[in-house]
Amino acid sequence: MDAETMTLHHDKHHAAYVNNLNKAIAPYPDLQKKSLEELLSNLDAVPAEIRTTVRNNAGGHANHSHLWKTLANPGKKPERKLSKEIDEAFGSYDKWKEEMTKCAMGIFGSGWAWFARGKDGKLFIKPYPNQDSPLMEGAKLIYGIDVWEHAYYLKYHNLRSDYVKTCLELSAW
Repeated sequence: MDAETMTLHHDKHHAAYVNNLNKAIAPYPDLQKKSLEELLSNLDAVPAEIRTTVRNNAGGHANHSHLWKTLANPGKKPERKLSKEIDEAFGSYDKWKEEMTKCAMGIFGSGWAWFARGKDGKLFIKPYPNQDSPLMEGAKLIYGIDVWEHAYYLKYHNLRSDYVKTCLELSAW
């Protein structure tokens, strides 16, 4: 990952999600008190006139906030408990990486490849379009790959697969 992309990604794209969400909920004091998780897992409670704006921008804010926490330790593998769960759910860490790669590469256009824990406690990998998030289903985020072009195009151009490989190498468990 290069500094220019990360700066643009954080200071412009992520900041825009935060600012747009804050503007949308400004007239709604009750919504201002809710966490991103609460907003996203209960979108039906958000007024219809701002629901799409909240969905897109709360999703973008939550997804990116989690992303920054999970990029850091090149080559580090998950902690023992999670590692065991990955082996049980996917067969091995390498097979998990293959599934994450397949998920990220299979997204048409923009979105996220998410590894998360469902409300039932089971681990899953699933593609989400745009700024949708497992949080909308009440799931817990573990690791996500942002496949919007702004996340990789400055450095990787059209080579999404190289970017995805780098993301998996930089996962901070």
